[in-house]
Amino acid sequence: MKDARGIGMTSQRARDRLVAQLRDMGIRSTRVLDIIRTTPRHLFIDEALASRAYENIPLPIGHGQTISQPYIVARMTEALLEGGPLRKVLEIGAGCGYQTAVLAQVAEQVYAIERIGDLTDKLRERLLRLGYRNVRLRRGDGAAGWPLHAPYDAILVAAAPLGVPPALKEQLAPGGRLIIPVGASGSQQLMLITKTPQGFGETLLDWVSFVPMLEGVG
Repeated sequence: MKDARGIGMTSQRARDRLVAQLRDMGIRSTRVLDIIRTTPRHLFIDEALASRAYENIPLPIGHGQTISQPYIVARMTEALLEGGPLRKVLEIGAGCGYQTAVLAQVAEQVYAIERIGDLTDKLRERLLRLGYRNVRLRRGDGAAGWPLHAPYDAILVAAAPLGVPPALKEQLAPGGRLIIPVGASGSQQLMLITKTPQGFGETLLDWVSFVPMLEGVG
C-alpha cells in the first residue's frame, strides 16, 4: 500500500531513528525491532498527528484512549515471544489496532477485544485495508476475556485493572504468559504472569502508565 511507506516525518528514516532509540532503551529482539520498523504506525492515528507517529510517545486516539508508546509495545511483545512460538494470542483493549498489527506478525491467530464501539468499527475496517487476515475482533468486556477460543498461549492487556481479572488467568494455556498493567493511575506495574504446573508465577517488568480498565462496553 502506497501510503504505508510514508514521507517526511513518517518516512523510513524516521522509523529507523525510532528503532535505534528502542534498541538503546534495551529492546533486543531483532524480530520485534524489524516489525516496529515496518509497521506503519502513522496509519493507526489521526492524520493531524501523523508527523509525530514515530516519536516514542503515546498519542490520543479519541474516546479518552491512547495508542501506546512504541517502547511499551515492543517491550510487551518481546516478553511474550520469550515464552516460545505463539499460536493463539488474546489482546484486551485493541484500541486503534497498532499493537494488534504487531501481534498479528508474531502469532498465528490473534483474538482482539475492544469495548468502545466506534473504535471497534474503525479497527475492523483498518485491519482489512492493511491486509491483516489472521485477526478476529469483537466488541466486549475485556475483563471477561474470550473463553470461546481459550486456552491462549499469550494474553496481552492494554488497560490497567486494579487487580488481575481471574478469567484471564483461567484462559491461559499451560506455560502461557499474561502481560498486564496493574494498579491505580500513577502507580501501575507491568506484570508478567506465567502459568506453571505449580500455579502462577509473577515478574515485574516495568513501571507504566495505561488508561484504566473499565467494565462492560462503551
